[in-house]
Amino acid sequence: MRIVVVGDVMLDVDLSGEATRLSPDAPVPVVDVSEIRSRAGGAGLVARMLAGEGWPVTLVTVFGDDDAGRQLRGHLAGVRLVSGSSGHPTPVKTRVRAGSHAVVRFDQGCGRPPVPAMSPAMLRAVAEAGAIIVADYGRGVAASPELRRLLNRRTAEVPVIWDPHPSGPEPVPGVAVVTPNLAEATKAAAAYASTAPGDGAPGDPAAVVGRILLERWQSTAVLVTKGSEGAVLLQRDSVSPLDVPAPRVEAGDPCGAGDRLVAGLAVHLLAGSALPEAAELAVNDAADFLGAGGVSALPDRSTDHGGPRDGGGDASASTGTSVERPADGPAPLRRPTEPLLLARAVRGNGGTVVATGGCFDLLHAGHVRSLAAARELGDCLIVCLNSDSSVRRLKGQERPIIGQQDRAELLLAMECVDAVMVFDEDTPEAALDRLRPDIWVKGGDYKGSRLPEAELVESWGGRCVTVPYHPARSTTGLADALAKVG
Repeated sequence: MRIVVVGDVMLDVDLSGEATRLSPDAPVPVVDVSEIRSRAGGAGLVARMLAGEGWPVTLVTVFGDDDAGRQLRGHLAGVRLVSGSSGHPTPVKTRVRAGSHAVVRFDQGCGRPPVPAMSPAMLRAVAEAGAIIVADYGRGVAASPELRRLLNRRTAEVPVIWDPHPSGPEPVPGVAVVTPNLAEATKAAAAYASTAPGDGAPGDPAAVVGRILLERWQSTAVLVTKGSEGAVLLQRDSVSPLDVPAPRVEAGDPCGAGDRLVAGLAVHLLAGSALPEAAELAVNDAADFLGAGGVSALPDRSTDHGGPRDGGGDASASTGTSVERPADGPAPLRRPTEPLLLARAVRGNGGTVVATGGCFDLLHAGHVRSLAAARELGDCLIVCLNSDSSVRRLKGQERPIIGQQDRAELLLAMECVDAVMVFDEDTPEAALDRLRPDIWVKGGDYKGSRLPEAELVESWGGRCVTVPYHPARSTTGLADALAKVG
């Protein structure tokens, strides 16, 4: 059952470095750029996320006939493309980042483009989808009359998730769920309501504006997202709004969280989950994505920034016709790397999910041996990793020595580790309750005593196991030795 992402694409560029001084010409920071990274944005980012987790995905979109468009195609390696010409320069959005904070963003080619034509191949891809994500970024694809008529018919047949944009058209009636963030929902509701949304109205403002949009858009549901506070789900067949809390994670860059959420909704609805369950899982997916580093942790899958991947000319860019472009040969099926999706996939195949946890600050041979032993107990190993703030509360202000993003990356580089779930609490219980592993593994220093998490793990039929402990090798010992050397 193929997921089709239809919508607008753009090239996102990050210029990252440090700002340690002000410019002598004006009171603005000088950023010494140390890294330049580009990636597919908009609908392209949603498709990349799904393809990177092994889901069959098609991206229906339009490209500009320029260098940025060719770079975008390179970043979409592994995604099946059915594309046409935008007749407009490819939008490029460049962020300048100092440390973990964005300083400024400048946009190129972001003037309002014409509504592009939909070719028969593009419409056919949407007509054959098992689930559809409309990733509208206000660039005209979602406004196509032919596409809207087709989507209106398809809402009765498959899940359609619509991620709206303030500059884009209204969703077609009947979609399964529309996913505005609170700012977008408030602005849209204000345009429809006779009074300002929330004036004198009791309850959560997100629920108030969500109810207005549910009636206006005639969708089955509206999921209003609220960043770190989670989301509120309004359903046509339910009077009461459903609060969907988000787990606490430490995340500096929220970019991509909304894209990750709609990708998760499509996967969970396609797998048969009811909308409330799918919404809860998708909110957790977005939190896990941010906790693992967000867009900065996405692998670079671009293979050729110089042109199309099939090595031929791109007829669609110059003639306005569409070209259907599969990836180079059948891609090997990859397991999902998001922890919750990985656990679901492994269980769905009758496998055993193993999890372990810790700070893993300064990896050493003892860690490697314990992790390898844990992986032997099942079909995947998920590491529950203490966030930086969690480590500080447990170990003191001098720790961690290595930040959570680098610790997660080092763990994922190990062959025995399949996924990392970052958690912000002092104990892993909340993460475990979401993950629900079949086996929870700890080092053998707990031997002879009952693990603190044992009762929780056993409540869903899991079991706790200890693996050999290597007392001569410890992070504390390494840290003390480094301090003496320093």
